[in-house]
Amino acid sequence: MRMVLRLAAVSAAMILTALAGDAAWAAMGQPSPWQMGLQHAATPVMESIIWFHDFLLYLITAIALFVLVLLVIVVVRFNAGANPVPTKTTHNTLLEVAWTLIPVIILTAIAVPSFKLLFLQQTIPPADLTVKAVGKQWYWSYGYPDAKFEFDSIMLQDKDRKADQPRLLAVDNEMVVPVNKVVRVQVIGADVIHAFAVPSFGIKIDAVPGRLNETWFKATREGMYYGQCSELCGKDHAYMPIAVRVVNEKDYAAWLDQAKRKYAGNDSEQAITVAATAK
Repeated sequence: MRMVLRLAAVSAAMILTALAGDAAWAAMGQPSPWQMGLQHAATPVMESIIWFHDFLLYLITAIALFVLVLLVIVVVRFNAGANPVPTKTTHNTLLEVAWTLIPVIILTAIAVPSFKLLFLQQTIPPADLTVKAVGKQWYWSYGYPDAKFEFDSIMLQDKDRKADQPRLLAVDNEMVVPVNKVVRVQVIGADVIHAFAVPSFGIKIDAVPGRLNETWFKATREGMYYGQCSELCGKDHAYMPIAVRVVNEKDYAAWLDQAKRKYAGNDSEQAITVAATAK
């Protein structure tokens, strides 16, 4: 009995520690050392994902504790010493109705917000900006169809990285988008299957050769947000990060004007740069 209670106390303490540490260890835009929870939300979709995650965590914790209590009751009250003559009762109508209806109610409570979240993720609202992300071996290329330019985004080596830039996540050319604008991201693979994922935005979608997939986000906070290819795409899979800089409209307009001059009609030079980097 004491052993069971001790195990229950240890389990409860671990759960409370995880719940308390979630907010402290999670970060905005990039992973943190010893992080246990999700990254902080920068979009409405990610806010819904975090709410649904926490809701499920509380629900499964309550179910686990309830089952644990039942097991303790069975161990204490119905062992051979405490109950030498076992009962021969076989049916209980109330109990059978309860263990049928309660799981149905629980699954319904999970299904309704789950479908709402799925609908939110899959229904792309009218876009203020479209960006095409092309997964290549092993880097990303970003195109801005409305502005008619594109550029490659390659991971920075340690010797080129600034002190405030995270290792294996910083890139030479970041995707830049305006804050509080709906960004439609068209994703495709140029060679093998990749996956475009930015945790703080709550987006993750496969980049498949020959197939154009779409997702969207609306960043509500300025800053740098990092992601990675989430599909095992080859030997340098771990070295094709995603970096998105969210800026205000004035800074975005200035960057767009500069990017048009820098990247428009510059495909051949980019190809030479990529080939030299690969070597």
